[in-house]
Amino acid sequence: MATAAIIGTAGYVGQETLDRVLAHPELELVALGSDSLAGQSAGALDPRLNGSVPPFSSNDEAAASGADVLFICLSHEEAATSNPPDDAVVVDLSGAHRLTDGELARAWYGVAPGPWSYGLPELYPPQGNLIANPGCYATAALLALGPLAEVIEGAVIDAKSGVSGAGKTLKESSHAGFVLENFSPYAVGAHRHAPEIAQQLGFAVCFVPHLLPVRRGLLATCYVQTDADVRTLLEEAYAGSPVVRVLPQGTAPELSRVQGTDAAEIAAFTDRATGTTIVICALDNLGKGAAGQAVQNANLALGFGQTAGLRLTGVPV
Repeated sequence: MATAAIIGTAGYVGQETLDRVLAHPELELVALGSDSLAGQSAGALDPRLNGSVPPFSSNDEAAASGADVLFICLSHEEAATSNPPDDAVVVDLSGAHRLTDGELARAWYGVAPGPWSYGLPELYPPQGNLIANPGCYATAALLALGPLAEVIEGAVIDAKSGVSGAGKTLKESSHAGFVLENFSPYAVGAHRHAPEIAQQLGFAVCFVPHLLPVRRGLLATCYVQTDADVRTLLEEAYAGSPVVRVLPQGTAPELSRVQGTDAAEIAAFTDRATGTTIVICALDNLGKGAAGQAVQNANLALGFGQTAGLRLTGVPV
C-alpha cells in the first residue's frame, strides 16, 4: 500500500483523479487539496463521498501531507511555481513541466525545465519520481504517430475534443450557447500541445484542435506519407498493452467506446486516391488523456500493476 494526496481536487481533472485513487486497491487517500474548498467535507464536492474520505485542506497543506504519491491538478501557472517534496512520486497533470527545451518552456509556461521526465507509459515510460503527465491531445497524437517516428518526416494532425478539455473555469467558449450546435477550431497554428508533440517525435507537426459539442472524448486524425507497413508497426508497439487497442482492419475508433474509460483505440487506413496514410486515435480527454494516465504513471513509479485503479471498460458518461 501507498498513500496519495491530490492537489487541486475541485477541477475536472482533480475529480477524475480522485475517482481513480478511491478505486485503487493499493492507494490510500490521505489528503484532498483545494484552496476554494479548504475546511469543508469531501461532500462539498460530491455528496456521494462519505466520511471515509478526508476533508479538504489547502493545497499547500495537502502537498505537505507526507503522501507517497502526489497528483498535481493545478493550472499551468500554479504548477510551475509549486515545490514538490523530494521524497515522493509527483505526477504533474498540468503542462508546466512537459517541455525540455528551455526557450520553449519559458515561452509557453514561464518556467525553466527541471528534472521532470515525460511519462507516456506505452512509448516513453517515466524515469524517476518527478513525472510530467502528457497533454490530452499530445497523448492521442503520440499514440498514433510515436511508433512511426522513424519512418515519417512530418504529420498533419486534425484533432477534436469535448468541452471538458477546456477545464472547469468559466469562459465564453465553454458556455452552452457557444458549444451546443456548434463546431469550431481554436488556437489554430499556436496550440501549446504542438511543441510537446514535436518534442517527442523529433520533427514539427501541423496541429489544429477543434471543440466538439460533447462533454468528453477526443479523436485525433493524423495524415502522414510513408511506404512503411504502418499497421504492423502499430500492432508491434501495442501488442502487450492493456490500455491501447489496435482495432481490426477496416474498423474506425469511436468516442462512444472510450468515453469514461482510460483506454485508447487506434486504427490505420490508406487513402486510395493519394496514398496518404491515415492513423486515427480516440481516447477520453479526462481518462487516458489526463487522470487515467496519471495513475498509470504513478503505478509504474511505485511498482504496482500498470492498470491498478484504471477503468478499461465503458462506464456511464
